[in-house]
Amino acid sequence: MVRGIHYGGACAVLLAVAVALGLGARGGAAQLDDKFYDGSCPGVHKVVRRVLREAHKADVRIYASLTRLHFHDCFVQQGCDGSILLDNSTSIVSEKYAKPNNNSVRGFTVVDDVKAALEKACPGVVSCADILTIAAKVSVELSGGPRWRVQLGRRDGTTANLTAANSLLPSPRNNLTMLQRKFAAVGLDDTDLVALSGAHTFGRAQCQFVTDRLYNFSKTGMPDPTLDGSYRAQLAGSCPRRHGNRSALNDLDTTTPDAFDKNYFTNLQGNRGFLQSDQELLAVPGATTAAIVGRFASDEKAFFRSFAAAMINMGNIKPLTGGQGEVRRNCRRVNGS
Repeated sequence: MVRGIHYGGACAVLLAVAVALGLGARGGAAQLDDKFYDGSCPGVHKVVRRVLREAHKADVRIYASLTRLHFHDCFVQQGCDGSILLDNSTSIVSEKYAKPNNNSVRGFTVVDDVKAALEKACPGVVSCADILTIAAKVSVELSGGPRWRVQLGRRDGTTANLTAANSLLPSPRNNLTMLQRKFAAVGLDDTDLVALSGAHTFGRAQCQFVTDRLYNFSKTGMPDPTLDGSYRAQLAGSCPRRHGNRSALNDLDTTTPDAFDKNYFTNLQGNRGFLQSDQELLAVPGATTAAIVGRFASDEKAFFRSFAAAMINMGNIKPLTGGQGEVRRNCRRVNGS
């Protein structure tokens, strides 16, 4: 049973249309349509949902992982084009091996399973870029988060950009100024930044992304002073200074680690954000992000509305549409390669 507050039906349609119209200047964003597959593959959402439910039985992390995969695809220079899914080849240097992605982003085999199921149901119709978009939406819904009408009609890119993935993706160690700069570079504002950061309300992160906060923050040889003492002790037990496993997993939200809710923001208010980039949203007194965190912490409906809008905004980053790009038959490689 899906828990929480949901935004479907007419409200979601109006939200999607309003955002899409507002972002029409972003390449082919105005050509995206929530009814894009109604005639060519009407069961697309049911197929994605079925495959994801099955994957979740063996991997409770998969919903958060697929949501993150969509984010990491859209933020790279070409936008939401499925480039993160491409493997190395004679013509492709894969984004999977960029520092923010290597041994970190996951869910590729589930995307393969979704693609195989859709190729069986409606061959050559649904792009890998749209699979990522739908999978993120369904993952949030199945974790108790909001529902929205997802805009579709993206085509798949035929290139990858390792350099851009290394430089443009937000880092867990970025300060607030850098986070704002990276979001603004793709047309996203502070509300989008805070709302999308709220996706850290579910999922896990490795010790390597918090050890500097525990033991050598900003190369001071001391812990991050904004980190709650009891939470720091808890993390130090999981991520010891010496001889620890850098890949050991920790809940991003210790309160409800697998549910999509507003507890990420209440955790930030208690200085219990796992990543530096999380706590940075509150680190600068008077920053607009701090006020947004406060609003979301006290009003889950407001968070859900803003998250749905931010996901639509992010999904509209430089989409390939019409005759641009292609619809890959295999998400891991360009057609004909």
